[in-house]
Amino acid sequence: MSMDEIDKSILNEIQSHFPIHPRPYKVVGERLGLCEEEVIERVKRLKDAGIIRRIGGNFHSHRLDFTSTLCAAKVPKEKVEDFVSVVNSYQGVTHNYLRNHPYNIWFTFIAEEMEVIDRALKEISEKTGVKEILNLPAVEMFKIKVHFDV
Repeated sequence: MSMDEIDKSILNEIQSHFPIHPRPYKVVGERLGLCEEEVIERVKRLKDAGIIRRIGGNFHSHRLDFTSTLCAAKVPKEKVEDFVSVVNSYQGVTHNYLRNHPYNIWFTFIAEEMEVIDRALKEISEKTGVKEILNLPAVEMFKIKVHFDV
């Protein structure tokens, strides 16, 4: 899919300046000289094309007194799809990646406390039969802000 300059300006605007407003696309449109309907239509098209993956807030989980961990699992090829499906069913999983490594599935997990994560990892192991799941809690958070100038 090719993007024109209007698509690019919408992407630049919404990735770092998404308005907290009852009609956010109207605000974006006003900023860019577009009507609300055109912004909505273009965002939908960009989402359908896979250029936009999700629109939502990002929160500093530690500032909300949540804890996070990076998990790595050694999953046999024949169990990967089932394992990923089970892992992704947990509300606190934010990222999940297949890697070319003996520990081939890596995912992040955020919860109110580590005990919740520990219980969930035990459940995941029991449901999938995957026994080798590493729990690598964050010791220090190094947040970076990413903005892709389109």
